[in-house]
Amino acid sequence: MGINNELPYGATPIDPEEAEGLIPSISTRAELNAFEALNIAEALGWAHGNRKNHRDLLSIETLRLLHKRMFNKTWRWAGAIRITEKSIGVAPHQILPCLRALTDDVKVWLDFGSYPPREISARFHHRLVQIHPFPNGNGRHARFATDLLCERQGWMLSEWGSTPSSAVERHRRCFLNLPWVLCRRFVSLRFVGFYACGKCKAEFVEQYIEVWLGR
Repeated sequence: MGINNELPYGATPIDPEEAEGLIPSISTRAELNAFEALNIAEALGWAHGNRKNHRDLLSIETLRLLHKRMFNKTWRWAGAIRITEKSIGVAPHQILPCLRALTDDVKVWLDFGSYPPREISARFHHRLVQIHPFPNGNGRHARFATDLLCERQGWMLSEWGSTPSSAVERHRRCFLNLPWVLCRRFVSLRFVGFYACGKCKAEFVEQYIEVWLGR
């Protein structure tokens, strides 16, 4: 099966066991991308027309349901929490506790105005990707969930696709090659709450964040 061929840099390969959960008859990455895009398009209409999704977005159940609706016609494991180790993401046994901590944190940030709206959305997106709750589709799920959060709060949406693909790929490589650790302090150069170790090129970090936030 060629669905792991021509992966974008840093994308998570699909394990053989997970590949067995593929529903449609597909043999190439291009076919998979096209099919998933149609599945996600249906989920967009469902999510935007469902008030419960907005009200209960910051819950593990809704985040799982969102992933399930995005990929329910593509993967049998859509919405299921990951049980395998990946090159990115917390250990499987830590996923649910980390998701609960994330949703609780965001509720506190919103209640107390702990950060500006753009920073809250950036922190939410980054930690959701960092946790990597699902076998695949985590980046798209995190962007979708972040957009729903922004809609719910009446914030401006991030322009995820507004940057030329060549620039996105360049900054993606810089970002994925940096050793990151979480930090509770808001560091200089609009660092959205994360600290890169001294070996990192600060300008690469800033450029990636600019791309990430659609500035």
